[in-house]
Amino acid sequence: MALRPIDNALPTTTPERPKKQPKIAVATQKQQDRASVNGENVVPLPSSEDATVDYVSSDNLKPLADPEVKIQSLVEDLDSKNWIKVCESLNDVRRFSLLHSSLLFPILGKIVLVVAKTMRNPRSALCKTAIMAAADIFSAFGDKLLEPETSDAFDGLLLQLLLKASQDKRFVCEEADRALGIMVGSMTPLPLLKKLRVYVSHKNLRVRAKAAVSLSNCVSKMGLEEMEQFGLAELIEVAADLLNDRLPEARDAARSIATSMYKALTKDSEEMMELWQSFCQSKLPPIHALSILKIVKP
Repeated sequence: MALRPIDNALPTTTPERPKKQPKIAVATQKQQDRASVNGENVVPLPSSEDATVDYVSSDNLKPLADPEVKIQSLVEDLDSKNWIKVCESLNDVRRFSLLHSSLLFPILGKIVLVVAKTMRNPRSALCKTAIMAAADIFSAFGDKLLEPETSDAFDGLLLQLLLKASQDKRFVCEEADRALGIMVGSMTPLPLLKKLRVYVSHKNLRVRAKAAVSLSNCVSKMGLEEMEQFGLAELIEVAADLLNDRLPEARDAARSIATSMYKALTKDSEEMMELWQSFCQSKLPPIHALSILKIVKP
């Protein structure tokens, strides 16, 4: 007798189970979802940033077509949740600084505060553009940043630059180093030296080293009179402390400070080494004085 087919028999082949989405793809999607909600507060994907942001050199910045109108919304635009718009606004800050500085000056303190805040953003593109804006602000306004109206805002900006110069992302670090160099070159050394003095004792050894480099560059621009106004004893003590620092960058800065002081103190003296030795021994403990004296050879 023939067997009848059974309709509810099990299938001979099993359908393929749906493949799980790779974890990295899931993470990327979650980042994109959060980005649409929180805007700039999300760690970005570097490749998308590099493709979107154009880093314009200062020499290639063009004047704004309607600066009087644009200045009215600049602070608000810098606080946008759209990070690309913030980058564009930071470039506008650069244009205002270099090409329309008189319009920017009345709100300079607010702008400096926002630029410093943007440097803390985890997006590398925003951070780098903010650093470039800081460099152009230094070039345009120089000592005006040290005036009472903007001094506190400048303090915050200086700290952020030192922190960014100390981090591991090379292109951010290099941009921050460049901005610090422009800062030193555009400001009177004595008041800036007083600002930097705080940070050569910072608990973060990298920040300490970066501050030491900027401080030594300030000292190299000073004559004996300016050094005396700051305090020769305090300055040589700073050099002696940095000479024992863990980072070679800080120790090199200490040698530069000591060499600059030696040149300024002995400029018009016939007994150069005797004068230098007497000065070091009178201002420092014997072991520190000996270390400083080893830097300059007769």
